[in-house]
Amino acid sequence: MDENSSKTYLAVLLQIILVGGVIGAFWQNQWFTGVIVSGILLLTILPNLLAKQLKVKIPAEFQLTIIIFVFASLFLGEIHDYYNKIWWWDIVLHTSSGFLLGIVGFLLVYILNETDQISLHQDTGFNMKPGFVAFFAFSFAVMIGAIWEIFEFVAGNILDHTMERATFANDGSLPDAILDLIVDCVGALVISLLGYRYLKKPSKPSFLLRLIRKFIQNNPRLFKRL
Repeated sequence: MDENSSKTYLAVLLQIILVGGVIGAFWQNQWFTGVIVSGILLLTILPNLLAKQLKVKIPAEFQLTIIIFVFASLFLGEIHDYYNKIWWWDIVLHTSSGFLLGIVGFLLVYILNETDQISLHQDTGFNMKPGFVAFFAFSFAVMIGAIWEIFEFVAGNILDHTMERATFANDGSLPDAILDLIVDCVGALVISLLGYRYLKKPSKPSFLLRLIRKFIQNNPRLFKRL
């Protein structure tokens, strides 16, 4: 079994667990839980659907990471209450979201840099410096993290669904929101620094370098100039 196959099997296993959760919830007449878990299952399938629609091939590592994150944050965290059972669960997941969103932001601007239409070459008149690319990746991740905190606030105060964790204060969502944004920033900063290092020294090995190379190999039409 090659590496990609094992990652695919693990992703499918997690999705099978979610299917079992949906069936179990409906079997026990827990309709709301069943609908929520069905939505979580759809979220794990959504990246593949979007990739096919956009004709983009997502590396197996990134697909698996997305599925694990959705599984851990929504199925284990929300449905099985791991956020309250394990005090550091929310911190780890918000840090991980900073990593993931930082990678997405970096790849987005990197694709723009390397296409025929927009290039890093000086003779095109358009040049994105490595510092700007890293800053964009960081800003993208933090922006999405901030939007998520707003969503949690709306869910807690308008939709009457508590998604915020009172990490420091007994009544306050504010300390938790600030902590979430801080760890989002930490995760995004790590990826941004790795991305900056890659652009300055592309020959230096790193997991981000391997991910970028695999993304380029899987999507040659996005990188015609290369």
